Amino acid sequence: MVTPEQLKTWIETGFKNPQVSVDGDGHHFEAVIVAEEFEGKSRIQRHQLVYAALGDKMKAEVHALSMKTLTPAESE
Repeated sequence: MVTPEQLKTWIETGFKNPQVSVDGDGHHFEAVIVAEEFEGKSRIQRHQLVYAALGDKMKAEVHALSMKTLTPAESE
């Protein structure tokens, strides 16, 4: 079973200096991700960046992920 800490680490590998928090029960997760890479991107593009960081883990190990994606300026 995937832990929130594992998911947090997987997401962090796809970004430079992100701020990531993840809560979940092993099947359903909620993440808040703050990253400079989201600047100028739509919500869909931001989510695609997160899915790219997770790669195949999203298909096999993570069943449901709700996320809030913010730029550093938006998080203030």
